[in-house]
Amino acid sequence: MSDHEPTPFGLPSDTGGKDLGVFMPMANGGWILSLNKPPLDGSYAYNRQVAVLAEAAGLDFVMAMAKYRGYGGDTRHWESSLDSVVLMAALAEATSRVKVWTTVHTILQNPAVAAKMMATLDQISGGRAGLNVVTGAYKGEFSQMGAWPEGVDHDGRYDLAKEWITAIKRLWTEDSVTMDGKYFQLDDCRSLPKPEQRPFLVCAGSSKKGMCFTSQEMDAIFLTGGDATELGVASRAAKDDAAELGRVVRTYSMMTVVLDETDAAAQRTAEHFRAGLDEDALRGMMRAYGFLDAEIGKENAFVAKSRSTFMTPHVLGTPATVLAQIGDLLDESGVDGLMLIFPDYLKGIPIFGNEVLPALRERFPGKVKIAAHG
Repeated sequence: MSDHEPTPFGLPSDTGGKDLGVFMPMANGGWILSLNKPPLDGSYAYNRQVAVLAEAAGLDFVMAMAKYRGYGGDTRHWESSLDSVVLMAALAEATSRVKVWTTVHTILQNPAVAAKMMATLDQISGGRAGLNVVTGAYKGEFSQMGAWPEGVDHDGRYDLAKEWITAIKRLWTEDSVTMDGKYFQLDDCRSLPKPEQRPFLVCAGSSKKGMCFTSQEMDAIFLTGGDATELGVASRAAKDDAAELGRVVRTYSMMTVVLDETDAAAQRTAEHFRAGLDEDALRGMMRAYGFLDAEIGKENAFVAKSRSTFMTPHVLGTPATVLAQIGDLLDESGVDGLMLIFPDYLKGIPIFGNEVLPALRERFPGKVKIAAHG
């Protein structure tokens, strides 16, 4: 493991605490593939309420994905979505403390354009900006707009991303950039203003090539893991890879939180979601991930999880139960934080902020204690 200190970004993980944020519901349906889930339209009005509540609750960041094609089904899941960068710029104005992290696909935006967008978000937010770098994985999402790079395979898209982020970092710091790359060419390229602080960089590349890219270029990585043991193995691997380069990489995961007055009531809610599984939306999601339709009938781990209707790992129960489960996961896996999802954000965030988050701050204070609210 590395003895290096992480780059400070005003996050609890700067001093060994845990970063806790919200995955914004910027597409209809949220992260539950069910006819029985609470209505969630993905509108700006809803997202603004969510961001304001997240800040009031004392959460550390809000992050929006970028989505250009939904999964269909009776719920028309994710068929309506907001632009990630424009959304986070608006939410930066609606908030004053919480970090605002947006998403850009490297195959869609020229690096000079992305560098300026992020410098603008940095200025609007007063240094709270972050960038989730996505290489693009689902061909249909990009071929529909003529933007799929034919002949560039999975590893090639990370080579492209390496050029892309290298160009952006140079544009953020140098007066003029000339670069003759395989994928991008810059000729005496100028980009002002510069960010006051380099935006926080994160990605979710879990392949060997993706992990290498993260270790070299990113501040954090989103990992997948079915339990604390699996997540811990992935977290240690990512941190060790970065340490070999003399760097520190934060490790995060995602979690859907179902809160109720009793554990049994939360379990009934989960069963109610499961009873309303949108089979066609699930089929659309599997198709986007590159699985054949025949895979729907095979109960591998991915399909089994998806049939629960939850698109991420989940915890459910009373605030006390959720606190214990999340606390134990953070403790056993060693990850630096979680990005949280709620079936109903407007109900879930205040409960989490009042009854779960303060105790988590106490359990994971870091070297310097950071208050739960502020």
